Amino acid sequence: MVNPIVEAVSGLKKAERLGAMISVIDGPGIGEAVVIDRDDGIVTGETPGWFSDAVHADATVLMDSEESKALVYDDRRIFIDVIAPSPVMMIFGAGHIAQPLSLFARELGFRVVVADARAAWATPERFPHVDDLIVAWPNTVFETVVPDRRTYVVLLSHDSRFEIPVFDAIHGVPVRYLGAMGSRRTHGLRVDRLKAAGWTEDEVAAIHGPIGLDLKAKTPAETAISILAEIIQVRYGTGSAAPLRGSDAPVH
Repeated sequence: MVNPIVEAVSGLKKAERLGAMISVIDGPGIGEAVVIDRDDGIVTGETPGWFSDAVHADATVLMDSEESKALVYDDRRIFIDVIAPSPVMMIFGAGHIAQPLSLFARELGFRVVVADARAAWATPERFPHVDDLIVAWPNTVFETVVPDRRTYVVLLSHDSRFEIPVFDAIHGVPVRYLGAMGSRRTHGLRVDRLKAAGWTEDEVAAIHGPIGLDLKAKTPAETAISILAEIIQVRYGTGSAAPLRGSDAPVH
């Protein structure tokens, strides 16, 4: 007979659902466990008595930050083991920065989608490592890949033919990250256009533009690292992006 906990964990992974296995590792009921789906709640039958609102609330926070942790509740120590599917990175624009960015993102565990309407740029020879290479305008791309809160959108072309359809498609969608290439002047014009199109101050403020952290990057690969450094910071929701030397922040 299949263990219901193992079956539930396998089900989450197979369906690529965000969830957690929550188990008592010290105290009364040691060894007891429950599996929850981030959106649907408990998926392993009866709710154990120790599974309080506080445990559920903490598990939700940890699932959203993709962080596993042991926490203490009264006389129990409970481990919240987050089960997260691969996040999706959608890269619009198959230029020189997209090549190292997509390669490095794959190494970080992202499912990578590269899209560009220019067939001469979006070729398997230039992007042999990506999960999906789509030669199409953004409207068609979003018919294939539906963004959600675990989607990271990187816009490397500020050509209005690419940019406007991308922003239109994700307006109101709680994507995890939205970054757009361009100078400060270009971003200022972008902000004005989006506000005129109905974007709120908070929605505009959530755009990472100009994209990336200030690493004084010069080459496409260095720029890709700058972008990924910002994405890592957003993904886990913590970190100052300041040097560890001289600080008391936890080390890797």
